[in-house]
Amino acid sequence: MFLGGQCSWDNWNSFWCIQLVPQIWTNYRVKKTDGLPGIMMFLWAICAVPFGAYSIAQNFNIPIQVQPQVFGTFCLVSWAQTLIYHDRWPVWKATSLTGIIWLVLGGVEAALILTLKPLYDRGINFPMIILGVVASILLAVGLLPPYVEIWRRRGRVIGINWIFLTIDWMGAFFSLMALVAQNTFDILGGVLYILCIFIEGGIFISHLIWRFRTRKIRAQAKEDGKTFEDIAEECRRENVQFRFAEREVVLPFFRSKPDAPGSLEAGDVQDSPSKTRLSLENAVEMRAGGFKS
Repeated sequence: MFLGGQCSWDNWNSFWCIQLVPQIWTNYRVKKTDGLPGIMMFLWAICAVPFGAYSIAQNFNIPIQVQPQVFGTFCLVSWAQTLIYHDRWPVWKATSLTGIIWLVLGGVEAALILTLKPLYDRGINFPMIILGVVASILLAVGLLPPYVEIWRRRGRVIGINWIFLTIDWMGAFFSLMALVAQNTFDILGGVLYILCIFIEGGIFISHLIWRFRTRKIRAQAKEDGKTFEDIAEECRRENVQFRFAEREVVLPFFRSKPDAPGSLEAGDVQDSPSKTRLSLENAVEMRAGGFKS
């Protein structure tokens, strides 16, 4: 019974390590990474180093040892895409930098393994605990930047592939269930998986709430042959208040710039007594000839 469960868990880990493939494919297909924070991918790539060293030094089964290596590589690929599509870096420059960082991170992981494994084999466990804590913190912190993007767009989630997010959430959930089924519960791993479940679950819930709040606007826009972005852009051009206008973000690694040509730029629509104010109902009843007053 245990062997069968272990095989199933190994198969799931093999599947979980490619969770970023749908995100990478989406980035490549649409040539955009707006809404996908590059710092998130970079932090995840870094956290793969201590996770990989942690799993190899403790001689976990092969799928668990391989998972951080594949995960970290895909994170760097996705990060490189944010440099190319969002920051407009030349492909050669982003690829070269990513390759150098990949080699550096690989060297750091090898050094950690060679340094810490002999200590672990002698029964000195605290360095491995510290390594696991650092990896867990980096992974959890990497999930926070999407909330800046969510705040900026007043609850809306863009740029994140839902298949990727679903696989990642399910991975955390089933990992937690695997820990619960063990004879001893790994507190560090359990806390990490619980954090991931709640943080990623919050991303799903935020977008669902946004869709509910904007259902009338989107329905009216569809009747008029427009999109939600068209409504926001028309409000911006007319200097009218729009409840769901993007907020301005002034933080490192976050840039207030248009998400796409012709779309709303964060911070362009501000609440000001000098500007013309329309109710939300009037704003969504815009026609080709202008606004209904």
